[in-house]
Amino acid sequence: NSTQQMREWASIFGRDYTNRTYQNVEEMNDLYMGNFGINRANLNEQFLDSLDRSIKILEIGCNTGAQLQCLRQMGFTQLYGIELQRYAIKALREQTPYIDVLQGNIFNIPFYDKCFDLVFTSGILIHIHPNDLHIAMNEIYRCTKKYIWGYEYYSDKYTMVSYRDKKNLLWKADFMQMYLDQFPNLVLVKENRLKYLKNDNVDSMFLLSY
Repeated sequence: NSTQQMREWASIFGRDYTNRTYQNVEEMNDLYMGNFGINRANLNEQFLDSLDRSIKILEIGCNTGAQLQCLRQMGFTQLYGIELQRYAIKALREQTPYIDVLQGNIFNIPFYDKCFDLVFTSGILIHIHPNDLHIAMNEIYRCTKKYIWGYEYYSDKYTMVSYRDKKNLLWKADFMQMYLDQFPNLVLVKENRLKYLKNDNVDSMFLLSY
């Protein structure tokens, strides 16, 4: 089964997003530096530097793989991704053949229970309808045996935001707290709320474990 959001991201709309977003670590770091005064690589180090570089990591919604490339530069070696959009997968395989990527979606992650040491999203939960979010979080929880890492738009109230003149494609919320509410055995390792330099929006990076 597919949702309205999945159909949008698998369409030309999703391809257009891939074409206009960052394609590599350098472009991603420049974007974060402009938004927050700190780059993504430095943020990742704050959260993951103490972790063994041999752990098995899965990104849900990896697009063309810039986040996974960044982790590779940190020394992590077992990197996997799933991505809905065939166009993005093709680009990722051309740029980063050392990353294993499968076509799939967050509601049916094609890996067995506790297959990974760490599962993460970066700007993915924000695009899932609130009615479906618990299913997505349950799949992420199912596939990890230790860590859940997230980077998402933050708001203390669940709020829909118009996205490129479309409704029901973007929400901001306290996704970290939603994980903690849904899975009582999870504990917070670290959170960093990042305020944008040029507006009042806030993003949240968080690391949970059990």
